[in-house]
Amino acid sequence: MKALLALAPLLVAGTAAAQDHSGHAMHGTPPAQAPAQPDPHAGHDMAPAPAPQDDPHAGHVMPATGTPIGTDLPPGNAPAPIPARDRAADRYWGADAMARAERKLRSEHGGGRWHRLLFDLAEYQVRDGRDGYRWEAEAWLGGDIDRLVVKTEGGGALREGVDHAEVQALYGRALDPWWNLEAGIRQDLGPGSRATYAALGIEGMAPYWLRREGTLFLSTRGDLLARAEAAYDQRITQDLVLQPRVEANLAAQDVPEDGIGAGLSEIELGLRLRYERTREFAPYLGISWDRKLGRTADFVRARGEPTGGASLVAGIRAWF
Repeated sequence: MKALLALAPLLVAGTAAAQDHSGHAMHGTPPAQAPAQPDPHAGHDMAPAPAPQDDPHAGHVMPATGTPIGTDLPPGNAPAPIPARDRAADRYWGADAMARAERKLRSEHGGGRWHRLLFDLAEYQVRDGRDGYRWEAEAWLGGDIDRLVVKTEGGGALREGVDHAEVQALYGRALDPWWNLEAGIRQDLGPGSRATYAALGIEGMAPYWLRREGTLFLSTRGDLLARAEAAYDQRITQDLVLQPRVEANLAAQDVPEDGIGAGLSEIELGLRLRYERTREFAPYLGISWDRKLGRTADFVRARGEPTGGASLVAGIRAWF
């Protein structure tokens, strides 16, 4: 009995150890451990390398992985990166040569000077017993932002000389990629009154490629006129383009010396089909209808002239 009581503590300890390793095979020899793998970074200096002196981001706190970077960063007052002040090619080609190449590159990618002469309308008009002609052209010189623009338009009847003509000299300033603001002077050159006007207008491309233009004219006598134009090029085939066109002239008051009445004074509607094998030279055929309205029509009738009508047109649209 005394022997059993002496062995009791050993039996209790053995039972607890067996419970701790329940479900495991307990062998007398401990399992062999896998050999330790050598550390690939053993002997290496893991301290962060110092930033180079010409690093534009030296001294800046870089965001942690997963945080916004670049333009996604929230606004703040952190200093901007230091811009590069030299080119790598300067060491091989020289700073002067690279500066000339950079100026050339800038001039060919938005900083150049260009010019164009466009005859939008140059046509012969077949009317009922009174054939005539009409022109509308513009020339400009400048860049993508600032331009000098010269416009002219007019018309008349055969064997009767020019009925009306005008020239505009304008400064054009781009407001955005689609619209230009124009300001300058207009000089009338017709056989009647040769009024001079200050001109202010806007022209450009509206949605769906609708070309629009609107201009206000203030004469030296205080007369206020306005003109609105719109045209759309609808391509029928690769070579055929159908262009509907509308032009309207308005006046704020009667101008008897020029035969202009207050309100909507004149309107012109046209439909022209041009053969555009090359855009620089495109002949066209079409129809045009114009009418003097209101008080303007009264002035025209008083002179014994027709107030308008329809005409067949044939002409050329060209640019250089």
